[in-house]
Amino acid sequence: MMANIQSDIGRVTARDDSPDDSELPLRESTEIQGDILAGFKKDHVRLLMLRFGDRRQAREWLGRLRHRISTTAEVTAFNESFSRARRTAEGADPLHAAAVWRGVSLTYPGLAELIGGDPLTDVPAGSTQEALAQGCARRKELLGDTGESDPAHWLFGAGHQEPVHAVLTLAADRPGELRAAVEEERAACERHKVFLVFEQRAATLPGARRGQEHFGFRDGISQPGVRGFDAPDPQDPVHQKGKPGTRLIAAGEFLIGRAPDHRVVTWLPGWMRDGTFQVVRRLAQDVEGWWEQAEEHVRALRAVGAAPPCATKEWMAARMMGRWPSGTPLPHSPDRDTPLPPCASPTNDVSFGDDLDGRVTPLFSHLRKTNPRDGLKATEDDKEALAQEGILDGRRVMRRGIPFGPTAEAGGRDAARGLLFISYQSDLIAQFEFIQRTWVEAGDFPERESPVGRDPVIGGEGTGSFPVGESGHHRLDFKKFVRTEGALYTFVPSLSALKWLAEGVIPVGGGPLEDQRYTAPLTLRRGEVISSGKARLRFQESGDLTVHDEGEHERWRSTTDSGAVLAQFRPSGELALLSEEGEAIWATPTAGHPGAVLTARTTGDVEIRSAEGELLWHTDTAH
Repeated sequence: MMANIQSDIGRVTARDDSPDDSELPLRESTEIQGDILAGFKKDHVRLLMLRFGDRRQAREWLGRLRHRISTTAEVTAFNESFSRARRTAEGADPLHAAAVWRGVSLTYPGLAELIGGDPLTDVPAGSTQEALAQGCARRKELLGDTGESDPAHWLFGAGHQEPVHAVLTLAADRPGELRAAVEEERAACERHKVFLVFEQRAATLPGARRGQEHFGFRDGISQPGVRGFDAPDPQDPVHQKGKPGTRLIAAGEFLIGRAPDHRVVTWLPGWMRDGTFQVVRRLAQDVEGWWEQAEEHVRALRAVGAAPPCATKEWMAARMMGRWPSGTPLPHSPDRDTPLPPCASPTNDVSFGDDLDGRVTPLFSHLRKTNPRDGLKATEDDKEALAQEGILDGRRVMRRGIPFGPTAEAGGRDAARGLLFISYQSDLIAQFEFIQRTWVEAGDFPERESPVGRDPVIGGEGTGSFPVGESGHHRLDFKKFVRTEGALYTFVPSLSALKWLAEGVIPVGGGPLEDQRYTAPLTLRRGEVISSGKARLRFQESGDLTVHDEGEHERWRSTTDSGAVLAQFRPSGELALLSEEGEAIWATPTAGHPGAVLTARTTGDVEIRSAEGELLWHTDTAH
């Protein structure tokens, strides 16, 4: 068996899967788990967080479970049929359309248990591999999980608790069918010494609250489209057909082994192809406290003339969220909410292009902090916004949130309630952690003379700048009313990878490392790394390029504190450090060699060779 799959479980090679307009091959995939691209989209969800008691029996459990895992093809076909029936019924859910979906993901310790050792040989510092290996609890400072959100208070995922090896997701249209599926899976776990660590229930809110999160706002509106899965608009092919404002993003931003939009491809073993990384976070919401804060702030703003005399707490909350409770974006209706017809969906067609300084939709609003769209002027002196194509598109995540607990009206203030946050991305650091650390929790993002403040919905405590008039600001102190009660990083394998894990044929370390070869143009941003295991070429926060070995010992450095903002391997054949103005601060003496190849070697050396194979330059770090 091992010999038959060696070619499949080797190094991931990124593929460019951009289809013709008439082709959507990802919709037919029986390899990709169904929640990643298609989305389960069910009213009732249960997450079973599990621990393996015996390797052999855990593999057998996974092998049997694999046949019950829902694929993208299955879920897509159902969702399309459901949508057609709903349109026919003028927005009502079809009575006889129902399904139960299953998905499974594995933590780093869970992968190690199934494989019989570390699943990854190469785990560079600052890489998504490191994030997966460390888990959320060890990265609490980066994620803002401090104080009441500290892992010491978590219900699952903390170091002092039972380890979680697998997360089994079950989703259904009907609660009775979900209960039956959960009982079936519990029985299967018991037969194979797979133990329940924690069980998370979640469901859409009832009645008129359906589609809202607990603060009372429509949720799940701003999802990215995916090239090769979602149809492009014939008149505007960078956007999804039938969903104005929804940009189509490269599948490689969500699936391992496919070309991303803007960054270098991280080395990962081939058995991880068409899998993804999952973030699971249980976020408790203090609904009354959040709305009380909105009331306090609008009173304060009215008192200084920064809000209209008729402004309500809903007016203030809309500025904190970036949308009105109905889902109407603030730029579409700055003064009042405009509820939608019962069968209509809130729009994702939002532009901040004519509001770069946040006079209408504050720069601290949740909508702008988590997805700046066309309105990100990184510094006050910038003349125009950053382009969405490339770096901003490449920060998007596929989010699958659903509430848990009773509404505030039904359960009272002290009842457990909140949002079960789930997201999928191909790079934990460049996507989820970047958004969380660099945007949500950063009081100085975007950079302004009067600090913008943190996200007032999911960020930590801090002071924000509320826009007043053409250029003024009024300072507001925001408290934290969302706290983390548990978190996990997991890997979601393809159906083939589940089979190989169950059969025990994936080698410890994931497979042999290989030279990492790149042709121009190639851009490295601060913190990004190219690694062959023994050679880790990293663009440091200081603006320097370094080579570290497998033990993270520095063996070479380009210069000292250059302050460069980008490192580029150029079509001319040179590797250069660039200033904000695009000027080369430092460069290799290899210009004039178009077609040159930059390689991080498994010997520990980093080199540039001409198209003909002549060695032009190297770091001399082989060991």
